[in-house]
Amino acid sequence: MYRPIPLEEVIAAMPKKRQEAIAKRGAELVARVRHRMTLAELRKGRKISQATVAEALGIGQMQISRLEKRKDPRLSTMARTVAAMGGHLTLIATFPDQEPVVLVASQLGEKPKRGAKRA
Repeated sequence: MYRPIPLEEVIAAMPKKRQEAIAKRGAELVARVRHRMTLAELRKGRKISQATVAEALGIGQMQISRLEKRKDPRLSTMARTVAAMGGHLTLIATFPDQEPVVLVASQLGEKPKRGAKRA
């Protein structure tokens, strides 16, 4: 009869060097997820000026300055700003009792179509 093999058993059966490589890569991925930046830090890290982002969004530089200082910006505003810097905004929900979950952006902030019934 078929029995699923726990991941721990599969890894334990591998050579020690392979186990170490897997552990190292896992730690790198976790560190990337835990790395946090503000919009201003992200923009500065990419060496992009506020004026450049503002121009890409068709707004004034002062609005970018305000956005970067805002404590609770809209998700759609953050997505557009990240896109203006050449990126794509991804949201990850974390829980103490399960693996992180990537939230699908197409469902976030999506307005119902006219005439569509709400669930």
